[in-house]
Amino acid sequence: MKRIFDFVVSLLLVIVFAPVFLIVSVLLKVTSGSPVFYSQIRIGKNQKTFRMYKFRTMKVGSDKHGHSTTANDDRITRIGKFLRMSSLDELPQLVNVLMGDMSMVGPRPYVPQQESENATDYWVERHKVLPGITGLAQIRQRSLATHQQVIENDLEYVRNHNLWVDLSILFKTFGSLLKGR
Repeated sequence: MKRIFDFVVSLLLVIVFAPVFLIVSVLLKVTSGSPVFYSQIRIGKNQKTFRMYKFRTMKVGSDKHGHSTTANDDRITRIGKFLRMSSLDELPQLVNVLMGDMSMVGPRPYVPQQESENATDYWVERHKVLPGITGLAQIRQRSLATHQQVIENDLEYVRNHNLWVDLSILFKTFGSLLKGR
């Protein structure tokens, strides 16, 4: 049921946001050249790796200087700052949902290097579900969540998720995006 829900919602959103995809792609191409998209290996359900897509928000080659960014990171382009602030950089992940690598709702996907930063039992449990475009940490603390808060939110979701929880998180996510938070 969750897979059907994810597929239908992501397909509808791709159709609705097609003009935004086009506008953002043109703006990125004109202001900072190619490539328009950024992809990165992430860890999915059952610790299977997959390639996650985003609109590129940083200068080409910036990921070679670490995966953490700061508020005034000079690697982030001007349009990239707007895309991150509005979360529009995440739109290409709808394709990941269509392909079955991600869900609309779930713990945010980690990069492989983050395994060493986490306890094994947490790492295994959080990867029992598909990673999501949004999740509990995103609606509760957005990007300000501490590592411990992320762990608590992820485990709460893994242990209690169902269609109603997903719908609640999606509605809160859309409300938060509309309010600009």
